[in-house]
Amino acid sequence: MFEYFYHEILRKTVIGFGTLFNDITIKHSDSSNNTVSVLKVPLAYGPVQKFLARIEQASDLRKSQTITLPRMSFEFTGLSYDPSRKLSQTQTFITRKTDDKTAAKKVYMPVPYNMTFELSILTKLNDDALQVVEQILPYFQPSYNLTINLLSSIGEKRDVPVVLDNVSFTDDYEGDFSERRALIYTLTFTAKTYLFGPVPDSSTGIIKKATIDYSTRKGKDFRREMRYSVTPRATKDYNGDGITFLNENVDATETTLTVGDASSLSAGNRIYIDRETIKIKSISGNDLKVLRGEDGTTATEHVSGSTIDLIDTADDALIEVGDDFGFNETTSFFQDFKQYSPSQNEDV
Repeated sequence: MFEYFYHEILRKTVIGFGTLFNDITIKHSDSSNNTVSVLKVPLAYGPVQKFLARIEQASDLRKSQTITLPRMSFEFTGLSYDPSRKLSQTQTFITRKTDDKTAAKKVYMPVPYNMTFELSILTKLNDDALQVVEQILPYFQPSYNLTINLLSSIGEKRDVPVVLDNVSFTDDYEGDFSERRALIYTLTFTAKTYLFGPVPDSSTGIIKKATIDYSTRKGKDFRREMRYSVTPRATKDYNGDGITFLNENVDATETTLTVGDASSLSAGNRIYIDRETIKIKSISGNDLKVLRGEDGTTATEHVSGSTIDLIDTADDALIEVGDDFGFNETTSFFQDFKQYSPSQNEDV
């Protein structure tokens, strides 16, 4: 806990929200309905009070630093946990690295949070404000999906619904003709985003192999004669390789499966269908003789077209702490009487 990580998710969501409104224009027409001018409404991040203060401080319209209207401002106003979208704390999903499509990582499900925003539209003419508001409201019914690359390291993109919660209107005009008028429309939004914790390296801190040497000698004369090695063996598919598919419906008792293409399968392989692990005994054409319900799974019915995943060494590499797994066992015999040197990482 509390190891350093920073995915910039909140920052990306703020930027994404702002980009929704950075290309709004208004038009001014004469009495003959001819377009006189087209103005792109500027957008800035900051509270509306800051711009109102600038307007009050620079009320002399002859000064070049006077803030022009219309303009828009937005700000991030709050962050709250959303229990309605909560998922299991231990649930994970598998994703592939963006820089290495053959490698995969196991990532814990994100935590749902709601980000609240305020968008303020400041104008001196009511028609200007109505033009801006009318260009925004039709897209929110009441939400608009904003696609954000939440985790660029693994290419995890998600649609973040931006919900329009409320629209309010105020007219800040008070005083005589020397005061500047500011009509303000305030739109409040909620962005339903997700926050991810650290993305672990699936191979960090996990023992992947254990080796024991046996000898009939003792003490300084110990030299290997037999070596026993074990490595973790995955009991389920992790990477969703989808090597083939079932060509017929099967019940829970059938021991012959017909698949679409068995050319990539071999006797002894383990396959994974709908959470059931199955071991292949032999292959004839596209027919597989199998052992059902292996590695503690339950034999169940499967329908034609079900995806068949291959459990292989790529899945072995994705086993994480807390997962169930089996063992790959290797026994070797030697007559060279060498022994393993930890400092040299080889037999000497």
